[in-house]
Amino acid sequence: MLLRSLHLSTARAPRFHLSRITREVANTGKFARATQSSVAKIQPRFISHDLAVQNGQGYRAVTPLPTAISHRCREKFRSTFSKNLRIALVGSLPPPPGGIANQTRQLARLLEQEGVYVEVVQTNAPYWPAWIGSVRCVRALCRFVPFLIKLWIAAGRVQLFHVMANSGWAWHLFAAPAIWVAKIRRIPVTVNYRGGDAAEFFGRSFFWIRPTMWMSDQRLVPSGYLEQVFRRFGVSAEIVPNIIDLNRFTPRASESVRRDNPHLVIARNLEPLYDIGTALRAFAIIRKTRADVRMTIAGGGPERKALGELAYELGVAPFVRFTGRLDNDQIAQLFLDADLFLNSSLHDNMPISILEALATGVPIVSTNVCGIPFVVEHQKTAMLVPPRDPAAIAQAVLDLLENPALAEQLVRAGREVVQQYTWSRVAPRLFDVYSKLLNCRESIAEGPVK
Repeated sequence: MLLRSLHLSTARAPRFHLSRITREVANTGKFARATQSSVAKIQPRFISHDLAVQNGQGYRAVTPLPTAISHRCREKFRSTFSKNLRIALVGSLPPPPGGIANQTRQLARLLEQEGVYVEVVQTNAPYWPAWIGSVRCVRALCRFVPFLIKLWIAAGRVQLFHVMANSGWAWHLFAAPAIWVAKIRRIPVTVNYRGGDAAEFFGRSFFWIRPTMWMSDQRLVPSGYLEQVFRRFGVSAEIVPNIIDLNRFTPRASESVRRDNPHLVIARNLEPLYDIGTALRAFAIIRKTRADVRMTIAGGGPERKALGELAYELGVAPFVRFTGRLDNDQIAQLFLDADLFLNSSLHDNMPISILEALATGVPIVSTNVCGIPFVVEHQKTAMLVPPRDPAAIAQAVLDLLENPALAEQLVRAGREVVQQYTWSRVAPRLFDVYSKLLNCRESIAEGPVK
């Protein structure tokens, strides 16, 4: 059985790291001395047979295996590790669907498929009773108190907290309390920060954020952009990308756009951050050249009424369809019918909708803000344009409609790039983080995602 040496006391040692003989040693109370003495000095990467053998009153490590272990050994360790791992995943869940909510639900499902015990502590749990949701001053307290209680209970059942964190009040009301509870209950905690507007949020509030952020044992971010933001504020972070489930998306039959009646798709929430109004203005410009173009906007939000009025003012309302919020299966079907995907956001990190477009083989026109250039590259996997520039968006769309070869090139390159965001590529990095948090020495990651 493949085992690891630990710098843990017997009380804190996760039992799944110990073989049968080692557990017997631990039960005698002598395992801590072995860990702190000879095992700590030798520091073998892997140990065959059992972790320690008797040597007088103490125990010594035996037979270290080579540092360069095989893929089969890594997979065997990952399988054993995951089946004994217990995690509290703290984050929002649909409804409503959204980037963090969808990623939380998907991560919970994928971890459970690996055999991990996952306890989801939902930050947006329904109000009970439901009428409390209409009382503004009371509803926050009525959600926060049960949330704290669930955190405290979960901390007694799991080995670590994985906190899906966002900017603004979501940080102060949910992420920060989760970190504090983990520290009070003495379990490791990793902060998986996903706010695309991190630079602005840190700039305004880092005095208040810094103490709690430094209390976390590990910071994870999904993109190089956020890693740079963290570094700028003196905080280290490791990149573990967002996950795309390719099984949900069927690649389009054709890599090119339709010659007649091309279909433009937007799949973002209708919020000021995503600047859908600029995309509508670009659509009006496009229709002056291509009167057969149509648009679908999938998403809900506070700007629905204003955007409908803007489409009417621009004279494009009959050619724009607002679907409201769609579930994952409906989004996958929408992308199958799309010829181009538009993203006009003003701030962004690693939009799942861009990964979904890459997976389906839909050419992308996007603003070049924040983390997006870390995901796609101009004229290689997408067409990138400045924010708040409807003319630039319109020109990029027309270039793709008039140059099918360029669209096909983007699609082919995009299908290769999206592979690095699959679970098979991300899982080893994530389990590597978990193993380090639990004081395992040997990394099970197979190399960085480039």
